[in-house]
Amino acid sequence: MPENVTDHAAPQPVIRVLDVVKRFGGLAVLDGVSLEVYPGETMVIMGGSGCGKSTLLRLMIGSLFPDEGHVQMFGRNLDELDDAGLDALRLRFGILFQSGALFNSMSLGENVALPLAEHTDLDRETIEIMVKIKLEQVGLREAAERMPAQLSGGMKKRAGLARAIALDPEILFYDEPSAGLDPVTSAEIDQLIMDMAGKLGVTSVVVTHEMDSAFRIADRMAMLDAGRIIKVGRRSEFEALRDCPLTGDEETDLVRQFLRGDSEGPITARRLSTGYERDILGGAGF
Repeated sequence: MPENVTDHAAPQPVIRVLDVVKRFGGLAVLDGVSLEVYPGETMVIMGGSGCGKSTLLRLMIGSLFPDEGHVQMFGRNLDELDDAGLDALRLRFGILFQSGALFNSMSLGENVALPLAEHTDLDRETIEIMVKIKLEQVGLREAAERMPAQLSGGMKKRAGLARAIALDPEILFYDEPSAGLDPVTSAEIDQLIMDMAGKLGVTSVVVTHEMDSAFRIADRMAMLDAGRIIKVGRRSEFEALRDCPLTGDEETDLVRQFLRGDSEGPITARRLSTGYERDILGGAGF
């Protein structure tokens, strides 16, 4: 639960991941993952490259389905919905893709207007007003006529967010929102994420490996490693773990190493034990 939610007033989760297993080519990318996301909170999902973060996000939005277990949104199993049911559910959430995923042949304003034109009965004048409101929320109202090629990386992220909130979603998913941005622009995106949660009451699920960003925005955090969630807790718990001395427990010290970005610890020891260093330094062998 979020830190400001007490046990006697605990709400039902808006997203539930229940014992999910997902395999590709016989390899379990996710292996028994369970996670709950509560209304109005910002849940940060983190972990190293290849740990299963992106796969978990795709399962949450219904672009993939689990081989075992279930993903529920608003109390409904996504894998049990037909196409019409999934389409209706998708109108209740928005996604900020890592690249922004803008249509290059359309202006910024046209990109934001697209979901309104496709999924509402609003007239053109009302859509134009709504587009200005959404762009103002991300600080881009004066750039409405620009094409995506004329935007910086940070502006593309903000533009993607404006499009993601066009239909006033209840949940926002963010895929590596700070990737490729300078520290100041990254902080601006983090502030927008916090504004969406604080001012609009949006539930946020953020996939990232940027620790500065994670600790700025999170209410709760989940750490993925090798397809398993090894820790879920409030941000304060992860802050305490980051700052504590080594414990001698491999999983705890693995989380600590990731949070601190240390060059030595269980993560690097595991890589060395697989012969990674010997393979790299010993030549290609082909």
